[in-house]
Amino acid sequence: MVGNRHASSVGGRLKNVLEPPTDSSPEAVKELTEAFRPLLADVFALYVKTKNFHWHMSGPHFRDYHLLLDEHAEQIFAMTDEIAERARKIGGTTLRSIGDISRHQQLKDNDREFVAPHEMLAELRDDNQHLIRSLRETHELCERHNATATASLIETWIDESERRSWFLSETIREESA
Repeated sequence: MVGNRHASSVGGRLKNVLEPPTDSSPEAVKELTEAFRPLLADVFALYVKTKNFHWHMSGPHFRDYHLLLDEHAEQIFAMTDEIAERARKIGGTTLRSIGDISRHQQLKDNDREFVAPHEMLAELRDDNQHLIRSLRETHELCERHNATATASLIETWIDESERRSWFLSETIREESA
């Protein structure tokens, strides 16, 4: 009897571990998790590109651009853990490796040896605008599935991304003038 009770207890714990810790439907968990993967991959790609440009910045505005991109990178990196944890909180899975990131990312990497500062800022502006569109699409999905906590986080990320895009746009405007 003790053995059966132990097996039953282990089976019950295993069942609880495998059940999503959410009241969302299995369809909602699947759809949201599938939306989080490319979103998270793009956030990682944007983080690495922002740090790449931060490290390789040059020219007369070096200090200002270097500091701006470092600030942007910190903000972008902060999103990664929250996105991944949202997937886990609803019972889904998330990215597991650099290879997994590359399979899901939609943003293009930039491996060029030299990129002019103006080009760096324009590319980051465009990538942030792409991220804004992806965040809005994911927000709509969250609203359809009543994932209010996730939708709320996404609203903050949209605002932060719009601010980064705005700063980059204004900086480029200065360069063009």
